[in-house]
Amino acid sequence: MYKSRLQERYEKQIRDKLKAQYSYANVFEIPRLVKIVVSQGIKEAVQNPKIIEKAATELLQITGQKPVVQKAKKSIATFKLRRGMEIGLKVTLRRHMMYEFLDRLVNIALPRVRDFRGLSPKQFDGMGNYSLGLKEQLVFPEIDYDKVDKVLGMNITIVTTAKTDAEAKTLLETFDLPFVRG
Repeated sequence: MYKSRLQERYEKQIRDKLKAQYSYANVFEIPRLVKIVVSQGIKEAVQNPKIIEKAATELLQITGQKPVVQKAKKSIATFKLRRGMEIGLKVTLRRHMMYEFLDRLVNIALPRVRDFRGLSPKQFDGMGNYSLGLKEQLVFPEIDYDKVDKVLGMNITIVTTAKTDAEAKTLLETFDLPFVRG
């Protein structure tokens, strides 16, 4: 069975470190990553439905997994949006794909973000999950700059089994996520 570099590091080092730090009684109490959800809301798809296809191809290149097309749940006349229109994309990564994506995010994509000073520790949801947004897909090396029609941002949510934000932050820091001190 294939295991990524981060997955092996979690099993050999991080798990033991967290168990010692928080003195868990049971191995199953130790926080771990469950999934990473990468999503894109594409408001331009209301006028130009072909943008969804191009964005889906780019998201496939970034994540290595085919995205699911999200449809509008209700009509909003102000935005010229009809119920059932395709307006977004979502990919849920688990197991080795999740670890591979996190590795590329931390070591390749985030250092390429312009004026990057670190991730805000305020983006936790209170239940051990962390969300961050990227303004452009060009920070990933899989995307060819010359073939991009529209610069699209994306939301990345990292779901963990941690019970508190502090435990989740410690877990993510051991995976080398660059949080801002403060």
